[in-house]
Amino acid sequence: MKNLKRVIIDYKKLTPELLKLLVETYPEGYDDSNVVTFRNLKGELIEAVEVSTVDTKYLVKISTSLEKSMANFDEDEEVFDADADTDPEIPEVDEVEEE
Repeated sequence: MKNLKRVIIDYKKLTPELLKLLVETYPEGYDDSNVVTFRNLKGELIEAVEVSTVDTKYLVKISTSLEKSMANFDEDEEVFDADADTDPEIPEVDEVEEE
């Protein structure tokens, strides 16, 4: 299996593509069995759900706002130009080193 890059990302910084992938991965929402809990470098307890692309495994920090974003997600309201030659700007994220 290929080693995937691992990234922690806040739901507020999700691109429309990652939000769509998150909704596709958890179409009925997520539950406790989908939640990954870990401590970040500052020792803070973080809860996240996992979503993967071809080369990256994202840990999306969860909160009640994420649940609302997923519930209100409408694929037809995406704000990006699908015909553009460049990818939309990827938000800054915290990378996690593999152990």
